[in-house]
Amino acid sequence: MDFNNQEVWVGVEDLTRDAQFIAQSNEEFPTTLTDALQSENDGFQANRRDFLKYLGFGLGAATIAASCEIPVKRAIPYVVKPDTIVPGVANYYASSFVQGGEYCSVLVKTREGRPIKIEGNAMSEVTKGATSARAQAAVLSLYDINRIQGAGTVKDGAVTLLKGGFAELDKIVAGKITEGSQIRIVSNTILSPMTKNAIADFAAKYKNTKVVVYDPVSSAAILKANETTFGSSVIPDYKFENADVIVSFGADFLGTWISPTEYAIGYATKRKVTGEKPTMSRHIQVESGMSMTGSNADNRVLVKPSEQGVAIAFLANAVGVAGANGSTLNKKHKTH
Repeated sequence: MDFNNQEVWVGVEDLTRDAQFIAQSNEEFPTTLTDALQSENDGFQANRRDFLKYLGFGLGAATIAASCEIPVKRAIPYVVKPDTIVPGVANYYASSFVQGGEYCSVLVKTREGRPIKIEGNAMSEVTKGATSARAQAAVLSLYDINRIQGAGTVKDGAVTLLKGGFAELDKIVAGKITEGSQIRIVSNTILSPMTKNAIADFAAKYKNTKVVVYDPVSSAAILKANETTFGSSVIPDYKFENADVIVSFGADFLGTWISPTEYAIGYATKRKVTGEKPTMSRHIQVESGMSMTGSNADNRVLVKPSEQGVAIAFLANAVGVAGANGSTLNKKHKTH
């Protein structure tokens, strides 16, 4: 092949100078157009009238398509540009993600004031720069067209937006609250110290205020268990980076249990083998269904939910815990 030849060809037929291809390329109207308008099965023959019909349909479709204009979006420059915004240059803001008991310290990437990406904050002592899938997807909720676009009231499931915004809402609420009012504040678990202080100040002014905390996925069971066992109603923290052996009974600590983002970092740290640290932790997962944690375990033991109490009692007896009774644990497991 002569690579110095600068002739352009569009296919093998053109390259080999096929006779049929040359004949078709020299025709002003290719025969394939006539073939498309002709059917041998039903004896239909293309004529001038059919050609005009096809032509009229094509022109009509093109006219309709041209009349459907795309909405014009105008880019208007700043009259007085904010000092903190440079078009095309991203800004990062430190924030926190709290939803359903899940917490992540995050950095929000913005362009022209619009959040476009969420990343972990490496300066956090809890998450150490890690995030969860829910935290990463949280930026999409900011562009949800079904979000309520301001302050409003809800009655019988219908939302009514207030024209005066939050100022009008404050007037409505303030007009219905007196010092003798029975006030109930319903919320999920609150982690923010500022929010807790605001509620405490409100309750100090209105003595009949009670806060009702409800979480769809509650930690009440573990709180009650620790209060019964250790005398303190607290949720414990676990340092998986210091554990040599991990035995978990149905606790998906890498997926959903307590603080999976934090635990995953400590778990991965201990499982990474290096020249300075030639050993790794051993993980045994006892569960009834497949979980994220179970899929990463060294040994995964399948037990029925009704057998977990016996399995826990067996382990307790093996490590020398006095008074461990499988039947009692089974009964408590079925009850709770």
